[in-house]
This record gives sequence, C-alpha cells and structure tokens, in this order.
Amino acid sequence: MPTPPKRKPDSARRANRIIQQRTLLLLALLGIGTFLLLFAQLYKLQIKQHDELKTLAVRQQTLRTTVEASRGTIYDKNGDILALSSTAENVCVSPLDVAKNEQDQDLIANGLGEILGVDPGGILNDMKDTASQYKVIKKKVEQETADKARVFISDNDIKGVFLEPTSKRYYPYSSLAAHVIGFVNANGGAYGLEAVYDEELTGEKGMVVSARDANGNALLYQYEQYFDAENGDSLVTTLDKTVQYYLEKGLEELESRYGTGVGATGIVMDVNTGGILAMASLPTYDLNAPASIYNKEMLAAGMTDEELAAAANTLQNMQWRNKAINDTFQPGSTFKILTLAMALEENKVKMSDTFNCPGYVVIEGAKINCSKRAPGHGHQDLITAFANSCNPAFINIGLRLGNTTFYNYMKAFGLTGKTGVDTTGEASGFVNKEIEYSTLALACYAFGQNFNVTPLSLINAQAACVNGGYLRTPYIVSEVLDQSGNVKYRHDTTPLRQVISEDTSKTVREIMEYEVEHGTGKNGKVAGYRIGGKTGTADQIDGSVTVSFTCCAPADDPQIMMLLTLSNASDKTGTYRSGGNMAAPVASSIMAEILPYLGIEPTYSADELVGADHTVPNVVGLKRDEAAAKLKEEGFSCRTVGDGETVTDQTPLGGAIVPNNAEIILYLGAEKSTELCIVPNVVGDSAAAANRKLTDAGLIMSVSGATGGSSASVRAISQSETPGTEVAAGTVVRVQFSDSSVTD
Repeated sequence: MPTPPKRKPDSARRANRIIQQRTLLLLALLGIGTFLLLFAQLYKLQIKQHDELKTLAVRQQTLRTTVEASRGTIYDKNGDILALSSTAENVCVSPLDVAKNEQDQDLIANGLGEILGVDPGGILNDMKDTASQYKVIKKKVEQETADKARVFISDNDIKGVFLEPTSKRYYPYSSLAAHVIGFVNANGGAYGLEAVYDEELTGEKGMVVSARDANGNALLYQYEQYFDAENGDSLVTTLDKTVQYYLEKGLEELESRYGTGVGATGIVMDVNTGGILAMASLPTYDLNAPASIYNKEMLAAGMTDEELAAAANTLQNMQWRNKAINDTFQPGSTFKILTLAMALEENKVKMSDTFNCPGYVVIEGAKINCSKRAPGHGHQDLITAFANSCNPAFINIGLRLGNTTFYNYMKAFGLTGKTGVDTTGEASGFVNKEIEYSTLALACYAFGQNFNVTPLSLINAQAACVNGGYLRTPYIVSEVLDQSGNVKYRHDTTPLRQVISEDTSKTVREIMEYEVEHGTGKNGKVAGYRIGGKTGTADQIDGSVTVSFTCCAPADDPQIMMLLTLSNASDKTGTYRSGGNMAAPVASSIMAEILPYLGIEPTYSADELVGADHTVPNVVGLKRDEAAAKLKEEGFSCRTVGDGETVTDQTPLGGAIVPNNAEIILYLGAEKSTELCIVPNVVGDSAAAANRKLTDAGLIMSVSGATGGSSASVRAISQSETPGTEVAAGTVVRVQFSDSSVTD
C-alpha cells in the first residue's frame, strides 16, 4: 500500500497562498496598467489627435486640387466690360509622382521650360521635393501655351505633370481708365477698384478631392468629390467708356501741345449725383502689363543696369499715380468760383458792386499782382471782374468775408479733408492754419493760392456751386451684383449737405456762362451749347505753373462738369501760358464730342447756325437750277463742273455731315475727279485765311473753338487732318480756333 504524501506544514501552505495571491495581484495590476496604457494611447490617437491624424490620412489617401473662383467683372455704366476674368491654366508638377514613375526630370524641365518660358533649373528644384504632390510651375498660362504643354505631356507619356483650370484678369481696352480700374497681382487686387473691392470681386475657391491608391495614383472618377467655386461679385461703375476715351484723347493733346512730361489730369462728373463719368491721368500704363514702361522713350540710352532699374522704378510709380486724387495742387483762379459763391451766399457782394483794379494790390506789405499788370482792369462790376479773372477784385471779396467765414466755407465745401471717393490713395487737402487769422493768407486764398487741394475735391466743391448748392460724396461704383445679376449694393446719392442756396447757385451759373462768352474762358466755347466755366493759372510751390479750366454744361441746367489741369506747363510753346489759352481750347474739343454723345441737344444762335453741321441733301438727278435751289434752301452754296443740265454726281455725297455754309460741287455730265487733295497747313491762320486755303484745296472747313474775337487775336491752333497728307475731295477738315488775347 503506497505511503500517502506528507502534508505540508500550514506555514508553508500559507506562504504559497501569499505568493499566489501576490502573483495574481501583480498580474492583475500589470493587466490593468497595460490596459490603461493602451486606453491612454487609444484616447490620444482617436480623441486628442483625431483631427490631426484624420487630416494626415486624408492627405495621404487623397489628392486635393484647388478650383479658382472667377473674379467678378467690372462694367461701365452702359454695361460695357472694362475688366473680366478669362480662362487660363496653371501648369503643375507632383514631385512624388515623378519620382515614383521614374520620369526623365531633365526632359520635363527642358521641355516645359521652353514652352512656358521659365527657367528649367527652377523646375528641377521643384521636382527635388519628393514629399510634395503639388508644385506650380507657372500660373495663369494662356490657352494656346497650355495646349502646347498638354501635347508635350501626352507625346512623352509624362506622369506627374498636370494642368489645372484657373482664370486670368484681362482688360479689353488696355490703358483706358487705368488709374481708376487698377490691376491685380498674385495676391489679388493691388490698385484702384481692383484693390478697394477685392473682397467682393474675389469670390470663394472650390476644390476637387480625388482618392489615391497605395501607389499614389488617382482612382476612378467615382471617388471624386467636387466643391464648387463661388465666383466673385461684379461691379457696375459710373464710368462711361466713350466719355473716358474723349477725355484721355484730350489730355494727350493738352500734354503734347503744352506739357513738359510731368503730366495732366482730367475729371468728368455728373453734378447731380457725384458719379464720375471719366477720370484720367498722364502718364498712363497698360492694365494688361502694368509693370511695363508705357513711355519707353523716357529711359535714356547709355544707362547702367542700376540706373536703368532706378529710372524704370520711378517711371512705374509716375505712370501708376492717379493725379486726380493722389496729388494736390494750388488751384489758382478756378477757385474764384467758390469765393464768388461764398460772398453771394453771405450777401457780401451784389451784381451791381464795382471794383477798381490798378494791376496790383498791397496786403500787409506784400504786393500781389493781377494777371493784367498796371494799369490793370480799371473799374469793373462783379460779373466783369469774374470774367477778367481779376485778382485785386477777388482779394477785396475775400476780405469782405473775413477769415472765419471763409475757412468755415472751405470746410463746408469739403476742401479740408478727403472726399471719401471709393478708390485708393486719396490725398487730403492742405489748408494752412494762417487762414484762420492772417489777412495776407485770406487775400491769397481768395484767388486760389497758398493752399492745396486734389483735383477731385476741387471739382466736387465746384459741382456744389452749380447744382443748387448740394455737396455729395463722389463715387465710381454704383452697384455691386451677385453671380445672378441681383443687386447686392447700390450707392446712395443723398447729398451730404446744402452749402449754398438754389438762388446763389443760379447766379454763379450765370456769371460762369458770361465768363465763357466774354471773358478769359472764351476759348472754352462749344457751338450750340451754353457753357459755364473758369480759367486758372497757378504758381506752385516748386516754381512750376499749373494751367487749368473748369466748365459745366448746359450752363442753365448743368448735367456734367469737367476739370482739366496740366502740371508744369511749358513757357516755350509760343502760346501765352495760361489756362484760358492752353486748357480751355482742349476742353472745348472734349465737350464738343461728349455733349452730343450724352444726348444733350444743341441750341444754336443765329450766328452759330450758319456754321453748324447739317446733312447734305442728295440732288443727283435734279436739274441744275432745281439742285441749286434745294441746296440754298438747306443753307449750302454750290458750284458746277461741266456743261450739262442735269446733276450726275456731287461732292460731298448726299447724307454727308458738313458745315451748313459749305460749298457743294455739282457735276453736270462731267466725270468726277478721282485725284486726291493735299491738305494745307492752316495752323496760325485766321478763320478767313484758313477757309480760303481749304476751299482752294477742294476741302471743307468745320470750325470749333473761339471765333468771335478780332482777326488779329483769333488763330487756328489745330486741324483734324495732318498737313501734307492726301485725302478725297470734299473731306471735312475740323479746325479749332483760339483767342490769344486772354491772360488767365
């Protein structure tokens, strides 16, 4: 019988139990600890780092391609497009895919470099970043170039290079309204309306998210998710491209005739709303290539690279500068409109008041000359003093107002701050504190010297003088439209305040009209239209002279106002340097174009009717006497060529628009000559001499500008056809005349 095992002593059994219990406890603690560590790690991964890891996973497993929003369109007031975004493409590379597919990087870099006009070395550097799936080789590539890149990619079976749709800003009219519209850069709107309304124009970018397999290849299209881009809002401006064109054309004429390269500026404003119909500055630039120098002739030959770069930078800043709002100037006599309005409103002057002008006046020991030196203008009433642009008379008027009243009106007219126009870089006027107490300062301010304003703030204040007294905030954007064309914003044209009364405004208009009919503004006349205006010739602090002319039309019920200024006008042109001789004739030319375009009907005086444009009747087929009678009835004279009885042809043809007193050539069986006529040079001639030259040459003269002065002072200053060129017989040559007797 086997011997039963001996039982362990109780102490041993207790020790074993303790060991087992401790072991189990340690195992339990170890298990709990391990669980806690795992739980903590899971919490960290799935809770704390969830978003971060999800983003990394999505980035690894998907390819995101940005879809650019189309920038909003900028329109003129009539719906013509001034700026739009056209289709373009970005050429991109995925360095990761190029490396995975073992592509020939030199082939890619050299091929795309040649097509896109970029440095192949830069493309090679981009492809070294193999952790990246997205590098842009070139942005906003035109469609033709993009197609060449696409063919290159296809022909060489290149993987990892792709094109993505985007848009490119395009300006259909190149430099038209360049300083107002502005331009964009890589970051969005950089200047002008493009910058001010960048948020509205930009829109929201979209995105295409596509899944990728383990090798980084895009999966089938069903794995794509497309987030639409939201295109930007569009702007409807107050600009009128046709008015803008005529203004810019006139400024180029003003600068080329009388300028020194410093520049000119002009503004056309709707006096009843504050809307800017046109705003321009010279020099200008091409909106489609804003960094290029518009006038390369100003870069001197022989410059070093450093000198060339510095000169180019200076010229860029000059051509980008909107002188209408960025620059200030001393306005000179165009400011007399405001001095007149203040004094009339305060009953400090009346129409019957008289002023004596000996050619100068002494204020606090300082001699201030009139534009007409001694013996001066002599005794004159208020309207004549304004027409003569008499400084002593307006100094007298300013002193009647007193410093405090004068300064308060300057503030009321908005001349001591900014107008608030919706574009970039508006400067504030500079008004010296001396105006609050100094008699000499007041005397100078009264005729527009010793303080500075922007051209925009000046014309805005002048508009208030002729529109019934209402000061408004000038503006360029009238409406903001969403993608569907719904109006999101409309500018409020409510006046800021009424500065002068309707009656005062009416009197100011009458006096301004007299100035153009009989005063220094006579070269600003436009046949058939009542024009009110004021000339200005102002000394600037740098010693230069600025000439200017302000005008409104029609004078009895103004719709528009225009201000032209020419900086640093030349004294070497043979023309007396003044606003009346330089700026006013150009203003007349511009107004003669834009007033009919705007639908403002002409009303001709009896004298103007003689030379007004009319349609030539068709008299071919009529008997000679019948044709002559019909032409005479319409205001035309005629002469005949040939011996027949019936008109077989005529020059100009029926339907042509020519001056009413033009001579019509009737052919009576004779063959019309096909020989061209040589245009004579009539610049510098009197109206009679110019007409004789043109008529003898077989051409017809159309007259504009001042023709009412003496034959000694009225001379032709420009003609529409270049002297020496050949034109068809009967061509109308428009000749502008100017009265050189004006002195301001």
